[in-house]
Amino acid sequence: MTSVNRTRQVAAVIVAMVLLLPTWSGEAHEIPADVTLQAFVKPEGDALRMLVRVPLVSLRDFDFPVFGLGDYIDVAASGGMIHDAAEMWVAEYVEMLEGGRNLGRPDVSAVRIAIPGDRAFRSWDAALDNVGSAPLPDGIELPSRQAMVDILLEWPIESEASDFSIDSQLGHLGLRTVTVLRFLPPGGAERAFQFSGFPGVVRLDPRWHQAAWRFVVFGFEHILDGIDHILFLLCLVVPIRSFMALVPIVTSFTIGHSITLIAAAMGMTPNVLWFPALIETLIALSIVVMAFENILGTNLSKRWMVAFGFGLVHGFGFSFALSESLQFAGAHLLTSLFAFNVGVELGQLFVLALVVPLLGFLFKKWLPSVTGVVLLSALLAHTGWHWMLERGSGFLAYDLSLPVTDGPIALTLVRWLILAGVVAATLAVLTLAFRWWGDRATPPDEA
Repeated sequence: MTSVNRTRQVAAVIVAMVLLLPTWSGEAHEIPADVTLQAFVKPEGDALRMLVRVPLVSLRDFDFPVFGLGDYIDVAASGGMIHDAAEMWVAEYVEMLEGGRNLGRPDVSAVRIAIPGDRAFRSWDAALDNVGSAPLPDGIELPSRQAMVDILLEWPIESEASDFSIDSQLGHLGLRTVTVLRFLPPGGAERAFQFSGFPGVVRLDPRWHQAAWRFVVFGFEHILDGIDHILFLLCLVVPIRSFMALVPIVTSFTIGHSITLIAAAMGMTPNVLWFPALIETLIALSIVVMAFENILGTNLSKRWMVAFGFGLVHGFGFSFALSESLQFAGAHLLTSLFAFNVGVELGQLFVLALVVPLLGFLFKKWLPSVTGVVLLSALLAHTGWHWMLERGSGFLAYDLSLPVTDGPIALTLVRWLILAGVVAATLAVLTLAFRWWGDRATPPDEA
């Protein structure tokens, strides 16, 4: 028998043995698909306390005692086990920071099995009273898969007025985990947060400079992640490879999206499901229009007007990304809006600083000017066209009902008339400014 045949026979025996092994079933401790956590955080005196409610099924690897055909949780027999599970699955995965200093592992001060829907977490006082109350009565028919667990965590602190942050790793409790957290600073307004998975370090009551820096970074990253915004910038740059000539165009685009971004933050977007889909379709359309402008050879000296108009559209697109993050602004809404805009502009300048020299080099060394503009614009138009069709079909799938006003219709109309007036006044100012700018930056090539 050759060594090859012997090796094959040994391998076949090993495979057969593996197949005959008993199959492990993870059914008892499978990871829940969707988990929603409710939490309060409150500094009081020399202690920082966190109340958190989690589903019992998310505390895995524990065989909690049950009884009856409905797998009802045995409350009395589960007491010590529930405490151990809270230590393992919750206390180990929450880090609190005071002024940037990690407070270490918290003490699990109280644990209690709770009934879902008991409304104990409607307020801090109700939740605190509930976790400290007597256990549920023995024999209560509470299915284990519906039971909740209330947990009180405590950290020693230096001052209740300190700057607190949380690094929650509780996303491991489910495949999709949402945490709804409310922070109650001493003498201040409640701060509400909702985040998914692992949000990283979240400042619970940020100072203005901390909020500003977070949103500058967020705006910068949003531009780099938003491929449609980058392609629109490329459409602007392809026929105009001079920084001076790009100033009016980029400036008008920036001012346009700043107007609608602020308007959206003030609640002036239509309250309908189809509006985001419409904006995403129009953003794709903006790429197509600008690309065809490049190919047809439109007068580039007037391009800033088109850039301003599409900037209004892109501003609503930026607002969709910003809306879920404004919760991290604390009391600094306007500062965070301004900082996000700064981040977006820095991101745009970064992209332009890379693209303009690169295109200049390509056109100088390999691509004839007109041919290069047409070729690159055709590729951009192709991408934008397919995005427009895909997003447009999604938009048309909605029930295109009229927006529901959240107040008297006259007030809504006044707000939109004010926005229209701001747009018109801005357009007039830009016209005068760019007329003064004149021919100081003539495009080197016009396709």
